[in-house]
Amino acid sequence: MFVVIVGGGRTGTQLAKTLIQQNHTVHVVENRSDVLSMIHRELPTESVFQGNPIDPIILDQAGIKDADVLAAVTTRDEVNLAVCHYARLKYNVPRTIARVNNPRDAWLFDDVFSVDVSVNQSAIMSHIIEEEMSMGDMMTLLKLRRGNYSLVTEKIPEGAKAIGMMLKDAGLPEHCVIAAIIRKGEVIVPRGVSVFEKDDEILSVTDPEGALQLSELFDAPKKAN
Repeated sequence: MFVVIVGGGRTGTQLAKTLIQQNHTVHVVENRSDVLSMIHRELPTESVFQGNPIDPIILDQAGIKDADVLAAVTTRDEVNLAVCHYARLKYNVPRTIARVNNPRDAWLFDDVFSVDVSVNQSAIMSHIIEEEMSMGDMMTLLKLRRGNYSLVTEKIPEGAKAIGMMLKDAGLPEHCVIAAIIRKGEVIVPRGVSVFEKDDEILSVTDPEGALQLSELFDAPKKAN
């Protein structure tokens, strides 16, 4: 995969390092001299392109016309929007990702400005905190690209309602699928007759409402005040 990253600060450089380690081709565009000094210490010289990130000539030199993904992660929202829009309209880059710096600008980062995925760090953090507080011991592993679904995991503690219950009798939420049961290090493919046991680790795909219902099934009983 060929990725062009616009913005070589801490976020862009770390993203580039990770992708290069995964054997992807990465080009980073940056124009700040102090940041460029840091980038050259962290990344191969052939991956770094010096110049204004909204200059079409610089973007052309970075190979944007051949990019599979454009990630605009500068500290300026207007630059991130402009680069995504240019990449899609001029070169039809298949996938665009943009960093949102000011939460008040988040509403702009949509398909109107050719942004496929927006990364609003403050919103992500607040959402994670809200989810973790509401879902007990359940942990979100990843968000699925389409729809409001997540892969979540929870270990069944002693006293949980689900212990001794067959999967078919568990009354799972409508928008929920049990993907796997991990028991003593072994992966069990869930069947209707599968019985939940203490210390089972349950992997599920569900929406937020389903996750709350699952936590009631798999959490330990709440202590009375």
